Parts: sequence; structure tokens; C-alpha cells
Amino acid sequence: MAAATVWTGILQLATVLLVLALLYRPLGDWIARTYTAEKDWRPERGLYRLVGVDARSEQTWQSYTRAVLAFSAVGVLFVYALQRFQAVLPASLGLPAVPEGLAFNTAVSFVTNTNWQSYSPELTMGYTVQLAGLAVQNFVSAAVGIAVAVALVRGFSRRGSGTIGNFWVDLTRGITRLLLPLSIVAAVALVVAGVVQNFTGFTEVATIGGATQSIPGGPVASQEAIKLLGTNGGGFFNANSAHPFENPTPWSSVLEILLLLAIPVAMPRAFGRMVGDDRQGYAILAVMASIAVVSIAAVTWLESLGLGTAPQLAGSAMEGKEVRFGIWGSTLFAGATTLTSTGAVNSMHDSYTALGGMIPMINMMLGEIAPGGVGSGLYGMLVLAVIAVFVGGLLVGRTPEYLGKKIGPTQIKLASLYILVTPALVLAGTALSFGIPAIRGDVEATSIWNPGVHGLGEVLYAFTSAANNNGSAFAGLTANTPWFNTALGVAMLLGRFIPIVLVLALAGSLATQRPVPATAGTLPTYRPQFVGLLTVVAVVITALTYFPVLTLGPLAEGLV
Repeated sequence: MAAATVWTGILQLATVLLVLALLYRPLGDWIARTYTAEKDWRPERGLYRLVGVDARSEQTWQSYTRAVLAFSAVGVLFVYALQRFQAVLPASLGLPAVPEGLAFNTAVSFVTNTNWQSYSPELTMGYTVQLAGLAVQNFVSAAVGIAVAVALVRGFSRRGSGTIGNFWVDLTRGITRLLLPLSIVAAVALVVAGVVQNFTGFTEVATIGGATQSIPGGPVASQEAIKLLGTNGGGFFNANSAHPFENPTPWSSVLEILLLLAIPVAMPRAFGRMVGDDRQGYAILAVMASIAVVSIAAVTWLESLGLGTAPQLAGSAMEGKEVRFGIWGSTLFAGATTLTSTGAVNSMHDSYTALGGMIPMINMMLGEIAPGGVGSGLYGMLVLAVIAVFVGGLLVGRTPEYLGKKIGPTQIKLASLYILVTPALVLAGTALSFGIPAIRGDVEATSIWNPGVHGLGEVLYAFTSAANNNGSAFAGLTANTPWFNTALGVAMLLGRFIPIVLVLALAGSLATQRPVPATAGTLPTYRPQFVGLLTVVAVVITALTYFPVLTLGPLAEGLV
């Protein structure tokens, strides 16, 4: 690899790390103040009066959960209806109604913050559906994730309380004080970087050869901003962030990486501020950073090696990668987007080398906790912290405690169920796809372009992406079929909302406790020993769960 390419990659990585380090404290502090402030802004008060919400009334975890589920259910129905009535909506660009199965899958995808797309957006969705349906869900699904994380943090910080906050207030503040202002700034920055923003529809142009080509336009920068900030990931174009209208230059790619990492990286700081101990936030951040550094280094190294016959003959593993980004710019984006729940891509993960393509899959299998999606990354890591202190308590023969709260049978059962949900969905979905003859025949005949172990990897990646609400894909799989539209839609729903219910139940059980005083036998959860323990717990749980199926797919392919 040319030295200039390596140094460019190192410069991009250093830029990302430096800017994130500068944003960590101010953005984290702002997030903490957003959810702890006593006063409401005037527009917020007007909205509360409009919908009949008492901003001063707090909710139990059961009431909070019902609000999350009801709000999300309405969102699914609304986005589904918009797609089905697209043909009669204004600014539909002459596009027809979206078919039932695809409309269901897409509605579920955007409401669950997954943004899995089994279609070409520029040829399927008009501006009304894009803006009123998909872009709105980019905001609210992200705000829901942050609200759930904040509710869990309140569970740790409150003493003998029967409530964990008000969902409607948390949802509103997440949008008005955090996501909307940042999205406006980000959209302007993206326009400056060359991302298009217009309402021109399709423009017919003459090519050099004399043919006619239809060039789609649209309000791309505004949707790109919240797609990244909210770790949503759905692209305005089928090529997503590999499309020059969405991501024109190497430095616009660096900007997009910063946008998708900014809030998740700042969430540990907000956690530390809200529990009154900044050291706890630094410990969580250290675990996230350790996993992320190893992951991005591994995928970059494997892709730089170019293992395999085709890359060796070509001189590098550049298939599926944009020349303007190169290997380092592609793998940095791939690592960031799968370590979070974003799912946006600036290269084709399906074209990575077998072992290189396995790393983004493992990032999702870890639960996207390094740093994870907005909100979901933090609450996923805190659930693992509960398990880690339980393991630590067993090692020293003491009742485990975390932030002064005892981790008893109720808490460990909820945490254990949490870590079992997504593996069950991933493995069951993959097994059903190949285990039931009628489904297997449909899958092999219409969906899998690459048979054998790589085809297994494509299906495994799809269910891993759906159940973990990521949304990226191995593009050798055609997922717009009755089976995959339904199965992946169900995986997205259950993978999003069962963990949320368990997290809120955990928050409620912790909030009712009164803190116990620390003693000489209390495990300090801010020291390097705990950082190491939590890292090992996260990695070992994933290894024990997914290693067998990985040996049948990408490992088998890569070691042949």
C-alpha cells in the first residue's frame, strides 16, 4: 500500500479522534442538562398543551413503557399509510404506491431506528414520503432511544422513587434541544461539503454518447444530517453514502463519520454527570473505545492484506470501494457505522474479503455498544455492566452492587433476558431461512446471488443487522421478497422493543432501591480492573453465542 494512502488514512482517523475528544465534554454536558433541566422552553410548553401532557407529572416504568410502545405503533401505521397512498400524495414524483410487504418492512424499519432498505429509495419514495414519513421517524426514533437510556440512568441515580421520568417530555426535549439544532448545523455543513439539497425531481440530461439519462435530485443534505446524527442510516439514494450526491469527497466522509459518532460518544459523559460521578462515564467510554479501536484496526488490516485470489490478482481489495475514499476511508466508515446502529455505508460490505467482512458483522453481534446507537449503545453497555458486577461479585463472594444499587435476582434476570433476545432472533431467522424447505427454496431461487458459505453469510448478516437495528446489508442478498420482508420486519420489531421493555423494567426496579453505602468489599466500577472485566464480558458473551455460526459462514470462507 502506498505510503501516501496510509498517511491519509491516519490523518482521517486522527481528525475523527481529535474532534470527538473536543466534543465529549460540552456535548455530554448539554445532553445531561437537557434531561435534568427544571424549566421547559416556550415552544415545548405549547406542544404539551396541544397534546394534553402534564410536563410535571412523572411516570412509572410501566406507564413509560406503554407510552413508548403506543407512540411507536402509531408511527408504524402512519408511515405504512403514507407509502400505500403515495400515488395520490403531492410531490410523489409520479411514483406508484409501495407494495404491502415492502411498505410494512419499511415502516417498521424506520420506526425501529433500523432503516433497512429493501428498495432503491430514489425510484420508490417520493418527497412527501421521504420527508413526512421517513425523515420524521429519523428524528423521533432516535429521540426514543435516548429517552430510554436516560430513563435507565435515572433508575441508577434515583433513591426510593417509583417513577423514571416522563416519556413525552424526554421525547420532546430530545428533538427540540438536541437533534433538531444539531441537524440544522450539520445540514448546512453538508451542503458546504457538496451534498445536494433541492426539489428538482428527475432531470433529463444528454450523455456524451448521445443517450438520455435521468438524474434524481432531492432534499438530500437535510435528510443526511439526521440520518447520521440519529444513527439511523437510511440513504436518500440506493448507494447510500457511497453516492456522490450524498458523500462527494473524502472529507465529507470524515464529516459524516463524526456526525454518526458524536452523540453516542458523548452519552457516557451525560451518564457520568447524571449519576454524579464523571469517573463512571470515563470507564464506560474506555470500554467503548477499546472495542472500537481493535475492531477498526482489524478490518483495516484485513482489507489492506487483500486476502483471496481476486484481490491478490488485482493488487488490492478495492472491489466495492470508492476510489475517492480508498481502503482506509472505507474501513473507518464501515467500522463506525456497525459499531453504532447507523447502518449507512460508503462501500459495499458484501465485497469485502471474507474475514474483513466478518468484522462489521461481529460489531453488530456485540450489540453495537462501542459506542452504539443514540441511547441504545449506552443502555446496552449499562446492561452488560450489571452482568459484569454480578460476575465480579461472584468472584469475591459479595452481593454485587453498581452505583450503590444492589444487583439481585430481578436485575440479573432482566439483564440476562436482554442479552438473549437478539441472538435468538438472529439465529432463529437464519435457521428458518435454510431449515424449512419451502422457505429455503424461495431464498435460494430468488434471494441469494452467491451460493455456499458466502450465501449463508449474507443471510446471517441480514438478520444480525435487522435484530440489532443496524440496517446495513451484504448486497448479494435480494431481500424484497415475502419471506424476508416479513421475517426481517418481525426481527426489527422484536429486536427493538423487547430490549426496551426489559431496560425500562430494569430502570424501574433500580429506581425503587435506596443506595447502599460503599464498603471495603465494594467493587470500584471506575478503575481499569472493571474496564477490563466489562470488556471481557462483552466479548466473551458474543464469542460464546455466535462463534459456531461464524465458523459455518465467514470463518469457513476466509480460512479455505
